Formats: sequence, C-alpha cells, structure tokens
Amino acid sequence: VTGLPIRHVGEHFQRSNDTISRYFCKMVTIFASEPFYLKHISLPFTSSTTTVHPKIMQSHRFWLYFKDVIGAIDGSHIPASPPLHDRTAYCNRK
Repeated sequence: VTGLPIRHVGEHFQRSNDTISRYFCKMVTIFASEPFYLKHISLPFTSSTTTVHPKIMQSHRFWLYFKDVIGAIDGSHIPASPPLHDRTAYCNRK
C-alpha cells in the first residue's frame, strides 16, 4: 500500500529481506486465490453503482474518459506508468 521497498519493511519489523519477500509472496497468493477473491471482492456489475450520473453522460468533455469505468476507488491514489505518448492524459493535477 505504501510503496515501500522490502528493505524498509524489513527494518521496520526487524526481519530479513528474504523473510519479508517470502511472506509477501504468500499473501499475494492468498489474496489472488479464488476462495478469498470470490468471498471478499465484489465488482459493481449488478449493483446500482454502475449507473453513471446524467451530468457525466451528457458532457462530451467527461464522457470520453468515463464511458468504460466500472466503479471508483474512493480516496485512493494508484501510481501508474503509462506509455510516454499517453502520459499527459494521465497527469495528476490535484
């Protein structure tokens, strides 16, 4: 979540980098497994949250970017590295 390197996490928890790496891989495997994913992750395909606000749908300015959106992650900033020719479209101005 914080984007810290393994070395910093290891120092914080007083464990070796190998131990941190092993347990990180185990946790990723658990979170990506079908039983965990199906039980705790729900995409908004069948809920009412998939409806788009009319102001966005009627605006040519916004609809271009929001037409394929399936949901939102509130309060989250996700670091991204888009291709160089698309970087300006992904610029975070806030």
